Amino acid sequence: MTDDYNISDEAQKEEKMVDDAFHHLIESYLATKHRKKVEIITKAFNFARHAHRGVRRLSGEPYIMHPLAVAQIVCEEIGLGSTSICCALLHDVVEDTDYTVEDIENMFGPKIAQIVDGLTKIAGGIFGENASAQAENFKKLLLTMSEDIRVILIKIADRLHNMRTLGSQAKNKQYKIAGETLYIYAPLAHRLGLNTIKSELENLSFRYEHPREYQEIVDKLALTEAARKTVFDDFTAPIRRRLDAMGIHYQIKARIKTPYSIWHKMQTKHVPFEEVYDILAVRIVFEPTDAATEAQECFNIYVAMSQIYRSHPDRLRDWVNHPKANGYQALHVTLMSARGEWIEVQIRSLRMDDIAEKGFAAHWKYKDGATTDEEKESELDKWLTTIKEILDDPQPDAMDFLDTIKLNLFASEIFVFTPKGELRTMPAGATALDFAFTIHTFVGSHCIGAKVNHRLVSMSHQLKSGDQVEILTSKTQHVTRAWLNMATTAKAKTKILGILRREEREIRRKGEDMLDQFLEKNEVTRDTPSIERLCRNHQFTKPDELFYAIGSGSLQLDQHDVDVVLDREPAKSTTWRRFFKFGRKSKKGDADTSATPAVAEPIDRKKAIILDDQSIQHRYTLSECCKPIPGDPVMGYIDDGGQIVVHKLQCPIAMRLKANHGNRVLAARWNMQQRSLLFPVNINLQGIDRIGLLNEMTQIISQQHSINMHRLLVEAGDGIFTCDIQLFVHDTSEVDDLIQGLSSIKDIKSVARI
Repeated sequence: MTDDYNISDEAQKEEKMVDDAFHHLIESYLATKHRKKVEIITKAFNFARHAHRGVRRLSGEPYIMHPLAVAQIVCEEIGLGSTSICCALLHDVVEDTDYTVEDIENMFGPKIAQIVDGLTKIAGGIFGENASAQAENFKKLLLTMSEDIRVILIKIADRLHNMRTLGSQAKNKQYKIAGETLYIYAPLAHRLGLNTIKSELENLSFRYEHPREYQEIVDKLALTEAARKTVFDDFTAPIRRRLDAMGIHYQIKARIKTPYSIWHKMQTKHVPFEEVYDILAVRIVFEPTDAATEAQECFNIYVAMSQIYRSHPDRLRDWVNHPKANGYQALHVTLMSARGEWIEVQIRSLRMDDIAEKGFAAHWKYKDGATTDEEKESELDKWLTTIKEILDDPQPDAMDFLDTIKLNLFASEIFVFTPKGELRTMPAGATALDFAFTIHTFVGSHCIGAKVNHRLVSMSHQLKSGDQVEILTSKTQHVTRAWLNMATTAKAKTKILGILRREEREIRRKGEDMLDQFLEKNEVTRDTPSIERLCRNHQFTKPDELFYAIGSGSLQLDQHDVDVVLDREPAKSTTWRRFFKFGRKSKKGDADTSATPAVAEPIDRKKAIILDDQSIQHRYTLSECCKPIPGDPVMGYIDDGGQIVVHKLQCPIAMRLKANHGNRVLAARWNMQQRSLLFPVNINLQGIDRIGLLNEMTQIISQQHSINMHRLLVEAGDGIFTCDIQLFVHDTSEVDDLIQGLSSIKDIKSVARI
């Protein structure tokens, strides 16, 4: 009985281990931006689990744990979607069980069957008994890869997990697999831009091929870690201060050379560990303010750093404007630290960092946003051409064959031509509407159809490789939400959503104006509590929803809304929470009062509330009536719903609140160290009208101060002009500097924030 119990208990533990691994895979998949096709992944898992039931790996664990681990790498570390995850789960079924490719196709469709078939053909090691077998096996891989690049990506994931579990293999197998990995899989991962995976494959290969040297370097890295941290902290401290002052949102990371890279340099340069001086590098990853200025911002950061440290004139590497063959982009500079050491700094945007670490999948995530033909073409056509040339060679030399493959990168999906014969690369499944947006946003937004190979088609027509596409437009065409279902590329969807959002903003602005007119007509002052009452009454969660409903005509305001604002109706909430009466203008301009509501969370009223990036976005509300920005003297006010609303101290409404509801007023102070948020501010200018004056104003705002304008209204008559500008700034210091700059313009007589 005891033995049966132990066997049963062990089986239950293994079942739970498998279930937990699968749940972790699903959680990782749901956290991605891919379509949520959980059902087919679950189906593939259950099928693979059944097919491999009773089989174990050399490590002793159930075999299904290997496909699950490969699927996890494919999802989390490479960033592929449901099709690839399914293929990873099924990649050993055909080779190791009685199921066939036809069975896979019947259950999961032709695409998954094709990829699984490709993986099955190359299931054995690349190195066969002789060179011709080696080349032939690799040729099979390339034949399938030229149809679908996901084959090689899944194969790399498979190899990565095999390397992670290589310890269970015999020594000879370890050497064989490690050597094969270092020779072909690590370079392939590098050429596909999978930098993180490439580094791990190299380190694991090094660890099993040269265990003693590997351990020596690991030990020396551990011994020198504290010293490197001190160097890193001292070197980056002034850089952080400068970047903070520039208002850049960034991360600074220490990049430590991998054990394999150190060892490789020791071998090639014939130097000991102590003479490898570039073990530490600094990586700055920033969030660009705009995709169009991304490259310029890299150089702005470089200029700022070169004012702190002396840069090496011969070691500036511009991979931003001239990307590497695998899509890698960054600006590499080498600076002399205060300790007299040269330290390399890598400057990347978030997009560049994503591509550098995840390669192919990340590259295509951003690919649709490329703006130039050079960016769009990349190395795709070269890669396919090289593959076809190699495959056409009837008897390739094995080593030349493999070495040639290492030279190029990406596989394309489809090629499409413009009427003038220009080549455009598009993802498979792209429509005529997607193509229209690659030409220009105006063309896309006014597209009514297309001529594909001189034949009239609809916007939703799917394009194929070799198609020649002419987009047809009309000035009367109008973007609708239905277009989102016709677009497949990120660029097209983003542009469509942007147009729709702009139209919605106009409707909200119209609704806001209509509400202001309605309240003014009924002698009611608009303030935050009154807007909140209207939102609650009409079951809107945000004021923007209220404004949109009014602007679109779906909500008509009437006398009942006046009663709601003035709290004439009986309160619907419990006795402890009554809306306080506020807003009706009296002859003296005073506001009515009422009982203080309970606050949802206990607040220490003796302490000032801290206004930082997080609290402004998630805890506190900036008042609409006075629109405070960082640097303004402010206070907090506990409103009817227990929320804290921040007002300027000099705001007329705040003054009445302080006088009548002092027990609900809180001290507040700003702590906006990150300078990552922008706030609206209104500037009024008055002066003598002349030609070129507006141009001078916008030059100072946009170019000298790099401030974004949101709205500009100019009125001129009888030689005098008035201008109201809404801008987005970080704090009052930017406003003060801007006012000083605008005041210096000839013929401008007054500049004031309103």
